[in-house]
Formats: sequence, C-alpha cells, structure tokens
Amino acid sequence: MTLDPSSAERRALVTGATAGIGAAFARRLASDGWHLVLVARDAARLTELADELRSRYGREVETLSADLSTDDGCDVVERRLGDGSPVQLLVNNAGISLNKPFLRSTAEDEARLLRLNVHAVMRLTLAALRPMTERRDGAVINVSSVAGFGAVMPGSTYSASKAWVTNFSESVGQSARPFGVRVMALCPGYTRTEFHQRAGINMSKTPEWMWLKAEDVVDEALRDLGKGKLVSIPAWKYKVAVAGLRHAPRRLLQAVSRDTRGRIGRDAS
Repeated sequence: MTLDPSSAERRALVTGATAGIGAAFARRLASDGWHLVLVARDAARLTELADELRSRYGREVETLSADLSTDDGCDVVERRLGDGSPVQLLVNNAGISLNKPFLRSTAEDEARLLRLNVHAVMRLTLAALRPMTERRDGAVINVSSVAGFGAVMPGSTYSASKAWVTNFSESVGQSARPFGVRVMALCPGYTRTEFHQRAGINMSKTPEWMWLKAEDVVDEALRDLGKGKLVSIPAWKYKVAVAGLRHAPRRLLQAVSRDTRGRIGRDAS
C-alpha cells in the first residue's frame, strides 16, 4: 500500500474525527490530498470540520454521525466501508476511559467501554479488511495506548481494552501482509486532546514533559505505517517507557502505578 495519493483517488475513514488525534489525522490527510469520510457522534461538529477541510484543501469530505458503542452505529460505518467509493485507509480512533475504579463501576459503563474500545475496532477492522485484501491494497491504523503495555492505571479497565487493541492489531497485521494490506497499532502516551477532560480525569499533576502534541503523534504514525511497522510508539520517551513496562519487575510497576495514577476515581462522585 502506498500513502502517496497522486496515483489514484485515495480515501480515508477516520472515527472519533472531531477532536484530538482523530481531528489531527483528518487535517493531515486532507492536506496530503486524501478524500475523507469522518465519523463521530456530534453531527454539528462533524459538519463544521468537514466545511473547514473542504474550504482549506478542496477535498471531498463525507460525514457519518454514529455512536460506535451501539450496534446501529457500527452498522452505519460497516455499510460505508463495504459500499460506495473504496476506502484505502481506516483510522479507528474513537475510544473512551472511565473516571472510576472497576469496584465502583457498573456493568453498563464497562460494557460501553468494551463496545467502543474493543468491539467497534474489531467490527470495523473486519469490514475494512475484506475489500482491502480483495484489492490487495489498504491499511488500518488502530489507535491504542502506551497504557496497554501494563496495568498502569490501578482499578481502571482502560489499559486492558488497549492491550487487546495492540495485540489484535499485531496479530491481524501479520495475516494481512501477504495481501499487501497493513494493520498497525498506534500507541501514544499522554496527548493534548479532550480525552481526559471528557472522562473527568484530573491530569493537572502530570508533568509538562510527558505531554505529546496530536499532530506529532499523527506524523510519526504515518511514517511508521509507511515503514510497515505493526506497532507505532511515538516519541523516544515513550519507547523507553514501554521497554520499562515490558521488563520491569511487577512489584516496581505496581508501586509506580499507585504513586502516579492512584487518583483514578477520586474526583468521581
């Protein structure tokens, strides 16, 4: 798969497209000449972003308002991936975290997290790969997290959901390679987006040096996709962190986790 759109009409579908990493992907891809299909729940914000990208870059921009934590929402996007103009790149970016420990959570909230972070990723990846492997052309980027490499958020199931996304992407990516299709897990660390604010997670004590810019995350993701990597970890500091998460003694990891993220759920009522 080539990321150069000059040889053909290239189209990318981005979920969670109205903010953060999703919006950064949309803007970068539009500036590189890609046509877009943007997916999010907020129809008004979708329209605003689509108008901006059409005006600035002159690209075709479709919008789909869909809640991917529901079967109906996934159905809408699956149909678009199978019909209409072919999609050469899928970016599964939509996801949530919960500002509460598992012992104070509800089955409904945990199910919604799993349906968006895991179930929707599985369904849309499968829907995209079928036509991509038939054409022997295409790529999928599943936005995961450095958190998926260890239980760094005591009581939270977010890291478990992202561990699934990374493992899933690595496994499926290996099976898709013979068909000329790439699948990659993108595993950023803390990134300046609306993600933590929406979840109600207080990040005020997080050191400034730990934060990444969404645009930088997208730049490195596209470079790594072009290199054929199965997993992309933007920024050297998080590459080092992942090495530590993979090899540090469990007791040390648990001690650090309690110190840095023990406040999960303390701001929740």
